[in-house]
Amino acid sequence: MSGKTATLNLPDGKAVELPVIVGSEQEPSVDIRSLRDATGYVTLDSGYMNTGAVQSAITYLDGEKGILRYRGYPIEELAEHSTFVETSYLLINGKLPSRTELDAFSKQLTYHSLIHEDMRHFFEGYPPTSHPMAVLSSMVTSMSAYYPDCLDRSAPMDLHITRLLSKVRTIAGFSYKKSIGQPVMYPRNALSFCANFLHMMFAVPAEPYEPDPVLVKALNQLLILHADHEQNCSTSTVRMVGSSGANVYAAVAAGILALWGPLHGGANQAVIEMLEEIQKTGGDGHAFINDVKNKKNNSRLMGFGHRVYKSYDPRAKILKKMTDEVLAHLGIKDPLLDIAKALEEVALHDDYFIEKKLYPNVDFYSGILYRAMGIPTDMFTVMFAIGRLPGWIAHWKEMVTDPKSKIARPRQIYTGETTRSYLPIEQR
Repeated sequence: MSGKTATLNLPDGKAVELPVIVGSEQEPSVDIRSLRDATGYVTLDSGYMNTGAVQSAITYLDGEKGILRYRGYPIEELAEHSTFVETSYLLINGKLPSRTELDAFSKQLTYHSLIHEDMRHFFEGYPPTSHPMAVLSSMVTSMSAYYPDCLDRSAPMDLHITRLLSKVRTIAGFSYKKSIGQPVMYPRNALSFCANFLHMMFAVPAEPYEPDPVLVKALNQLLILHADHEQNCSTSTVRMVGSSGANVYAAVAAGILALWGPLHGGANQAVIEMLEEIQKTGGDGHAFINDVKNKKNNSRLMGFGHRVYKSYDPRAKILKKMTDEVLAHLGIKDPLLDIAKALEEVALHDDYFIEKKLYPNVDFYSGILYRAMGIPTDMFTVMFAIGRLPGWIAHWKEMVTDPKSKIARPRQIYTGETTRSYLPIEQR
């Protein structure tokens, strides 16, 4: 509490004093938790764009200034110096680990990387055309059946957190192998978290495969940049489902399904599809930009603009550099990257996009980078889910360990019919 209050004057002559709360980064808010009991009024905020649903110590985001920090650490520093495993520890536990703590955490992730062998039979029941997100969400839900003690909220949560964080990459790797008709590749204990995922994706029996260190570094960066992003759609879903007392597997499965939507986790796939369409029509980015501005042919500039960022997404800057490094290392000349850079150059100097504050976001380059690494387009959202997992877990843990946490129960403004009498069918 700041000690200050805000006065809300209502049409019926009532006035109510509401506490003002200021966050650690000086974000002001008006506490309306007593509003309905005191006045009978509720607030209307479609999409919750002006509603602070929680007080959280995990991620700070300033969209106007292009700032993103995990537990106080700038995303630029974590992407450059950290690993996905270390960043996951930071998000979930609130601090950077010591060498001993990191080694123990990594060892636990390695130990729990295998899924129960019975779960392999589940993959055989899905048709080859199944979307990987459908497989991932259902397999994560199924994990609660194999670890039923997760239903006991007093049981230790660290073991379930470790299992979930480790096994999701295995499920993703197995589902990809199933979709292309290849035998699954089991994780190797000698490999790091990200190297193991690449092994499960791309290794084949009887052929030696060693993950490329440059691709391992790129994957670490990609996952770190996606690890958390405050109260977005999927994270809010995890919190809402978890608020009912649902176990961590159920809550995360709900987050995966929320992420599946094309307006959320599917955006980088939409960027690739947009670039491919431009390429098919001659590769003229300037013509496409004009179509966007003139609202012609339903053209939309995907990967630009963000509900939160009103400046250049700091994650996009990092990925742009990494994309250049990976493509140069692999010797790939991707025409889609050339089109993307041309679009970015035009948009960043065009008054139409400047006035609307439409700058590249993380999705603009992540799809090109995943594509260069050999990851197919329909796996892009799965990659997003793997990256976002520690953030979901951190928010779930923060919520369930908060004694003041309540079950989520938004209100509504009813706009339907008023009372009317039932009529027999003959009289209607």
